[in-house]
Amino acid sequence: MEEKQENMTPMIEMTAGEMLHNARTTGRRKREISTISRLLCIREDFLTALEEGNYRFIPEDVYILGFARSYAVELGLNPDEVIEKLKHELGLIPEEKKEEKKEESEKKCVAETSKESIKFDFDKIKNWFVNAGKYVKKHWVWFVSGFGALVLVLVCAFILLNQKTEDVENVVEAVAQDKEVVEVVKKEPDFRYPVREKHDIDKKKEWADSRVVLQFEKESWFRIEDSHGKSIFSRVLLPGDIYYVPNKDNLKGTFHNAGAIDVWVDGQLLKKIGKIGEKKTGVSMSPDALKALGFAD
Repeated sequence: MEEKQENMTPMIEMTAGEMLHNARTTGRRKREISTISRLLCIREDFLTALEEGNYRFIPEDVYILGFARSYAVELGLNPDEVIEKLKHELGLIPEEKKEEKKEESEKKCVAETSKESIKFDFDKIKNWFVNAGKYVKKHWVWFVSGFGALVLVLVCAFILLNQKTEDVENVVEAVAQDKEVVEVVKKEPDFRYPVREKHDIDKKKEWADSRVVLQFEKESWFRIEDSHGKSIFSRVLLPGDIYYVPNKDNLKGTFHNAGAIDVWVDGQLLKKIGKIGEKKTGVSMSPDALKALGFAD
């Protein structure tokens, strides 16, 4: 076995003639050219020419290939391998085909390597699962306890998530309601008289946030005070003037001609605070308190 390996290893880089010569003269079965010549009915000088690579001595390529095939078979060599080498040496295979054969050989090598790698990975994975199974079997109490704890955590998380979902739904509903109110507030009232001038305490045109809006039908003096009795707005307003009441708590209004003022709350017109020429003091400017007057027909 070792002798066969020694003979075959160097053949990879041998010429066809060297392969034939090596097969005939090495190993346990050494043979003479004359003996093989008689068996194959091929002249001795032709066989010698094949071993020496003196291919010009043989008249035609077809004879060279035929003699070499018979010689290789007789010596126990792979005839296709010998003929392949011989064709390369004789220049019977174009360079393109050589490159193609080389690429095919490389692809075959890569494919075989990949198969080995996959087989190795599969064995590795299989061993990992086997070892993991043994470990789980040995420590099954821990895994059961861990699984139970995980289920408990998931149940608690599910309950909390449902609770939070309900809270979020409530918040969304509340926001939606507030949004409806804001949309009503931000909608400009459909004033009954042409607007002359708009007023607010900040002079920053923040009137769109006011829930209570006043429009003066006739010239009238008006004052508004905060919870401490401090006047925050006081002046005579002319017909068509608009005043936007700040969204603040505990504001009080004083009207010298209560019947000449339209009061709008959340875009809706209310009944008059009083009669024409009547003075009203300490009137709450809270939207809810003003709505108690009732809405105009």
